[in-house]
Amino acid sequence: MAQFCYILGPSNLRRNYTSFRFCFQNPIHRKNALSSFINLTFHGKPSSVSSAIVCSAANKPSSSSEVSSAAKIRSEVLSPFRSVRMFFYLAFIASGALGGLIALTQLIAALNNPARSSEVPDVLTSLGIDIGAVSIFAFLYYRENAAKNAQLARLSREESLSNLKLRVDQNKIISVSSLRGIARLVICAGPASFTVESFKFSEPFTERLLERGVLVVPFATDGNSPKFDFDESEDMKEITAKRKRLWQLTPIYVSEWSEWLDEQKKLAGVSPESSVYLSLRLDGRVRGSGVGYPPWNAFVAQLPPVKGLWSGLLDGMDGRVL
Repeated sequence: MAQFCYILGPSNLRRNYTSFRFCFQNPIHRKNALSSFINLTFHGKPSSVSSAIVCSAANKPSSSSEVSSAAKIRSEVLSPFRSVRMFFYLAFIASGALGGLIALTQLIAALNNPARSSEVPDVLTSLGIDIGAVSIFAFLYYRENAAKNAQLARLSREESLSNLKLRVDQNKIISVSSLRGIARLVICAGPASFTVESFKFSEPFTERLLERGVLVVPFATDGNSPKFDFDESEDMKEITAKRKRLWQLTPIYVSEWSEWLDEQKKLAGVSPESSVYLSLRLDGRVRGSGVGYPPWNAFVAQLPPVKGLWSGLLDGMDGRVL
């Protein structure tokens, strides 16, 4: 714990980011929130052009099979009537099962008593209705429960992602959740050569990506540090500063990032060795992913700017959640 506190630095770091996020929720301040965050976190001398990934045995992540209380609460908020539906499904199943049991006993009695043989068709009809009702509501309950488990698993993965750590510069470490409502993260995961190529392909879209709040997290899965070449000439000074902002974030605690990424690949049926990208919405939820290089041109075309006249109106236009 002492090691973790030392890395975090000043004790008021969490307070500063919390107050900043609160300020960002006000639509009046939303126009310049991303630029203010960049000025806050990237102030000072730029760090080295090579991206470093920090390993640590401390701060072990919790098991991915455990569902946090926060994920359960979010699930209830997203589907507030699911529990009610599941309760009624169980009630109808119990009612149908009880009716079927009664009908079965009546059928046995009618078959053993020739005087009541005329009741057999009616009892069979009643038994068939009960069996059909139990089957239908059992199917509905199974489908609802499967949807609930899938949603909980997705929300749990999102919570795990939100707890992963990023290095902003040599003195600042934040969690992914600190960027909710501020930036749209794009995670590039693959060998160092893959992240370097992604860096080169993003150059023509740098300014428009920043306008849309995009920040890139390069994660080298081969253990090598990707080295980004920036044009330090006087003519390219402004664009170079923007490219450094776009690619400034660095993942730390590589074991936690690797575990989360391997789980995502497994669920998607992707080979563990594949180079992938993941695009997050402003609210921190995964909006898109794929194998290969990020489609920078598609991001520019699909995502609305985070400042300007339409910023507040188009906040929900990040795309559907995967």
